Amino acid sequence: MKLSSLAKLAIDTYGGLDRWRQFKTVSARLLNGGVLWPLKRQQGVLDDVHVRVDLRKAWASHWPFGAPNLRTSFQPHRVAIETTEGQTVEELLHPRDSFSGHSLDTPWNRLQLAYFAGYAMWTYLNTPFLFALDGVKTEEVEPWRENGETWRRLKVSFPPNIASHSAVQTFYFDAEGLLKRHDYNTEVAGGTPAAHYVYQHEEFSGILVPTKRRVLGRQADGTSIPDPLIVSIDLSEVEFS
Repeated sequence: MKLSSLAKLAIDTYGGLDRWRQFKTVSARLLNGGVLWPLKRQQGVLDDVHVRVDLRKAWASHWPFGAPNLRTSFQPHRVAIETTEGQTVEELLHPRDSFSGHSLDTPWNRLQLAYFAGYAMWTYLNTPFLFALDGVKTEEVEPWRENGETWRRLKVSFPPNIASHSAVQTFYFDAEGLLKRHDYNTEVAGGTPAAHYVYQHEEFSGILVPTKRRVLGRQADGTSIPDPLIVSIDLSEVEFS
């Protein structure tokens, strides 16, 4: 797949494909906040958890998940809640179909929460390297000015086999190739438009990772809505293996 020059810059800035391909998984501790979780009747479940994400295929797991001995297993075609020994407690096949007709305030069950959290963290922790995956198309579009800065923008189209927020997403980069913002429409929440900001990049095993994420609403003109804070994610204890 031919990468745009901006996609190449971002991948190089974050550590490069050669180094990325030395690793199979990344794990981190997450502190999650924001209004989304109580809105979905899932407050407290993901407040303080660990996540592990596969860097070769679409898989992620959060733990603990509602109980100390439970974890999740996300794949695009299946999501499950398991014991820490690997026994399936609940599972849902073709999980995306279960969100049909949802709006932003439609409650989720635990399996739907596991699916959303799984694909979201898989997307975030594989960015920008997922731009090089088979079937992903990248195209630089017109720049964006915000807070006195000019950011280059990358339109990214994902194939149907990749589970993420929406089929088309926009990533904003500064002149050095650092991600500043990530826009998408949250299809599993009625297509709610989001403006997702990232901060405080740190290096782990030669890979840059933003350690603070803040998700806001997005207006029709592309500007973000400062209140309420929809999701906050603080990452620590990041480890590539």
